[in-house]
Amino acid sequence: MFGLGTPELLVILIIALFLFGGKKLPEIGAGLGKGLKAFKKGLSEIEEDATETAPKKSTEIKETSKEKTAAS
Repeated sequence: MFGLGTPELLVILIIALFLFGGKKLPEIGAGLGKGLKAFKKGLSEIEEDATETAPKKSTEIKETSKEKTAAS
């Protein structure tokens, strides 16, 4: 995806270990995991809302447009 292989990931992890220390890394990982989980949940809720509000058939679109033209 970004050209990150095993050696690159190891270097990033070692740098993160030096910057944040051994005690903070699990906390940071847990926070990132919770954030990703909430993000995915939000996306799925948006998709569900979009599928519920979208017309299911083209006939529904035709019927609503006929009702609007008849009302005006």
